[in-house]
Amino acid sequence: MGTRDVILDAAARVIAERGLANVTTRQIAQTAGFTEAALYKHFTNKADLLVAVMRERSPGFTLLARALNGRAGTGTLLDNLTGVARAAITFYGEGFPMLASIFADPATLAAHKEELRQQGAGPHKANEAVAAYLRTEQDLGRLRPEVDATAAAGLLLGACFQHAFLSHMASPGSSDDGEAAASFARTLLQQLAR
Repeated sequence: MGTRDVILDAAARVIAERGLANVTTRQIAQTAGFTEAALYKHFTNKADLLVAVMRERSPGFTLLARALNGRAGTGTLLDNLTGVARAAITFYGEGFPMLASIFADPATLAAHKEELRQQGAGPHKANEAVAAYLRTEQDLGRLRPEVDATAAAGLLLGACFQHAFLSHMASPGSSDDGEAAASFARTLLQQLAR
């Protein structure tokens, strides 16, 4: 494993344990067994490191990408959208501890937003990907043509985001992510499917 990967693993672990606001790049570098200078050879700043952690060390991000990749026209719409919803719930649930820290500090938030802008990334990309999937399903005739794919993507991902947030506030094990995902998909499809 290369230096960059070791740093990403250490950053993900330390941020999860202490919260982003309570962690310095020096602490991350020390946890990884490197100097802070080594960290800055791979990441321009803390915000760049955070974006990389969320992209590359969040299983939910990978699951969300996989849930959409090449699914249009295959399987059932219910299975596809349930997979998207399940992955989104996982992604949002994992991201909340880091995102809460970002919003707690205006300077960190501004740096994070700028880093996302420079990398062409951001939370809107999930909505765009789901909307593109839905448009492809429309083109294939599996969804009603008058459906607003952008709004439908927002409704599905918004429900997943809220579920993930509420799960953090509830007692452990009190919410069933799989059932929630299936329910969101079923409810949405009642309005979308032909």
